[in-house]
Amino acid sequence: MSITGGEVADLGRGLYAWLPPKRGWGLANCGLLVSPRGALWIDTPYDAVLAGQFLAESTKRLPDGVTIDRIVVTHANGDHFWGAGVLPDAEIIVTREAKEHIHYEPTPQQQHALVSGGDSATPLGAYLGRHFGPFDWSATEPVRPTTYFTGELELTVGDYPVRVSSLPPAHTAGDLIVHLPAQSTVFSGDIIFSSTPRQPGDHPIHWAGPLDNVIAACEQVLATGAETIVPGHGPVLDRSGVRDHIVYLEYVRERAHAFHAAGIPPTEAARRVIAEGRHPELGLPERLVVTIGSEYRNLDGSELPGVLQVMTEVAEVAREVEARTTAPAAD
Repeated sequence: MSITGGEVADLGRGLYAWLPPKRGWGLANCGLLVSPRGALWIDTPYDAVLAGQFLAESTKRLPDGVTIDRIVVTHANGDHFWGAGVLPDAEIIVTREAKEHIHYEPTPQQQHALVSGGDSATPLGAYLGRHFGPFDWSATEPVRPTTYFTGELELTVGDYPVRVSSLPPAHTAGDLIVHLPAQSTVFSGDIIFSSTPRQPGDHPIHWAGPLDNVIAACEQVLATGAETIVPGHGPVLDRSGVRDHIVYLEYVRERAHAFHAAGIPPTEAARRVIAEGRHPELGLPERLVVTIGSEYRNLDGSELPGVLQVMTEVAEVAREVEARTTAPAAD
């Protein structure tokens, strides 16, 4: 079973956002900037099938003779990165710090083997199969960036300026934001996971942190003056939507710090935040295991565990949440 479809939103002045058909793990927003003299992608879909769909939609919007020759990757999670293989000749631009997260994640083929060969009787195997099984990386080679930078990078696409800014560790150790001043738009990557009443999203997940840095990055997005914000996942936002997201992050930060001060272990803290039910509209509450675990590590200086250990804890909490929500009500 593969995931198909996706909406292309015209943001004006040659800028488009490709928005996946539903919420869930691995379904990231991507951008296309087109001019008569060149074109650029901002992020790529997760696998070759979705990336091919994005490429087909992009090609419809290219002037004659124009190709997509550059990709700016907001961070090195595979769901924003691995689809770059459909543009084998493109320059791939990432932050220098992104190297750390590239080495942390499994390769595409390792992940394919893990998902397809998992034991569905275990929480981890069942979880990976359910959420990652629709993707296909069986023939996907590791993506190799061609350009690394630190700080600020100024690009142009035709007459349009593109301002790329690296960030301190936040969602990952190598995040960046892309500001397109002519279009009054920022692509935030996974600094922001959005949700609206009409289009509910999922709980954010942050691998690096601290949340102070994530909140500061959101404020940096607002400081650009942009009126339109394309998050890493979820519907396109206005400035008030970013402010609402900051309120969510402040809530998670406050609860994580309170439970840490009380000596509550991080996974148990995540369970308690989930049980508070402050955001029932958001899917994948088990991802709080990762975000709160990251906040704890920033508070006490502990090391990031392996991705399989983290995802095993996520899967176990997800099974607990599902068991509670599907249990019959008491008489």
